Formats: sequence, C-alpha cells, structure tokens
Amino acid sequence: MTEINVRPLAQSDHADWRRLWTAYLTFYETKLPDEVYDVTWKRLFTAGEFEPKGFVATFHGKAVGITHYLYHRSCWSLVNNCYLQDLFADPEVRGKGVGAALIEAVKQEAGKIGVKNVYWMTHETNATARRLYDHVARRTGFIEYDLL
Repeated sequence: MTEINVRPLAQSDHADWRRLWTAYLTFYETKLPDEVYDVTWKRLFTAGEFEPKGFVATFHGKAVGITHYLYHRSCWSLVNNCYLQDLFADPEVRGKGVGAALIEAVKQEAGKIGVKNVYWMTHETNATARRLYDHVARRTGFIEYDLL
C-alpha cells in the first residue's frame, strides 16, 4: 500500500512548496518573479473566502506534490465554485496516486462548505495528466479563451 498523505500547506512547507511550484511552472515553460512567489505564499495563508488555499502531498514522508485552489461566486449557483488552479506531482511519483489524492482532498474540502463544482484546466498536450483527469472527472467540452 502506498504511503501518500495529503494535508493543508503549513508555513513549514515553504521550501518544498517553492521547489514543487517552480517545477510546475518549469513544466509549463513559465518563470515568475520572486515577488509573485512571495505574494502567493502570503495569500495561501491569508484568511478570506476567496483567498487561494493549498495542499501538499507526501510520499513516504517526502513532499512530492502540491495543489492550489480557490473559491469564486457564480451566476449559475447559490454556492461558490471551486477552481483547482495548480496541480503538480514530482515525475518520480507519477502514476502512484499523488495527483488523484490531491484532487480528492480538494473535492472533500469543497464539499465541507457545500461546493459541488470543482473544475480545472490543463494543456491539451499534457497527456499524462489527461489520463488521470479522464479517470477521475468528466470532460466538459468547453474551450478556454483569454485576452492576454
């Protein structure tokens, strides 16, 4: 049996969080200035309904995955929606259930406050992640556009 543990991020996780988030951003060929790291870390621990939150996954005691998520209002529902913004598992533990455990933790946490809609995006070329997502969720068919 695997030894995956998922828990809310703690201040003591900063170095592991930074390492894992940097690896996630590198995977998506993105770099962010230190100021964004600092503000994001602060926001993850700021109280507020719409502030981002996070989980860390450990495997045999080592931090190997993270997720960030946030709640937002919707014109289609009386309760908030939950956007799972970032999800990353170290390549050496992929396929061992880390990503699924992080998704399940977000789903369970959202459910505690009555949120049923947990959703996320991934790049169409991210075949590894899509295999997991196709197994744990339904594909909606919506296509993303942005104005960047």
